[in-house]
Order: sequence, then structure tokens, then C-alpha cells
Amino acid sequence: MIFALALTVILLLLAIFQLALALGAPLGRFAWGGQHRVLPPRLRVGSVIAIVIYGVIDLIAWDRVGAVDLFPELFSEIAMWVVFAYFALGVVMNAISRSKPERYTMVPITLALAVLSLFIAMGIGELAMPA
Repeated sequence: MIFALALTVILLLLAIFQLALALGAPLGRFAWGGQHRVLPPRLRVGSVIAIVIYGVIDLIAWDRVGAVDLFPELFSEIAMWVVFAYFALGVVMNAISRSKPERYTMVPITLALAVLSLFIAMGIGELAMPA
């Protein structure tokens, strides 16, 4: 369960960051390609959608480790592998960003999320059932 807890903490911090972006904080150089200091409306909507996605990912992770029972077991197993792929792709996308601040902050964050989601997908954890 420690991996799900760590994933939750990182996702919560990212959700706070995305909320700040959605509300107009001048932190755009760290997200969405780093092109805008303050995000335009369409990217602010994207930040809100990202918060929802983080919440769904978190529910899937906790279901996968067996702490909650929200989804059929097969669904959470497959969905957690999709989450891993999503974060692995995020590492690549952040690594090729033109924004140095985005590369230097988001690559390590998405790498940590990818590793944690891999462990959860593999069923590593106190309550996780082996795949």
C-alpha cells in the first residue's frame, strides 16, 4: 500500500498545481509545453480535466492494491497497466518539451509516477493480489 500512498501524495500535489494553473497562476512554464506564463482558457480546461484524470487514476490504484473495491478485479489490473503506459509516455513527452523548467521538474515527477504505477500494476504491495 505504500506505493499507492506515494502515488496519491504526488497526484494530490499535481492536482493542486493544476488547480493553480486553471485559476490563472503564472506557472505555465512548468506545464503544457511551457509556452505560456499564464495558461489560455483551453489549457485551463485541460488542467481541470487533468485533475479529474488524477482522481480516477488514484481510485484505480487503490482498487488494484485491494484497499477499496470499486471495480472488477480484471478492470483494475488492466487499467493500472494503462496508467503505467500513460505515465511512461508522460516521461517521454516531458523530456522532449522545449521548456527547460518543465523538463527539469516534470520528468522526475512523471518518472516517479511511472515507477510507482508499474509496482502497483505488477501487484507489488501489502494488499495487492498477484496478476
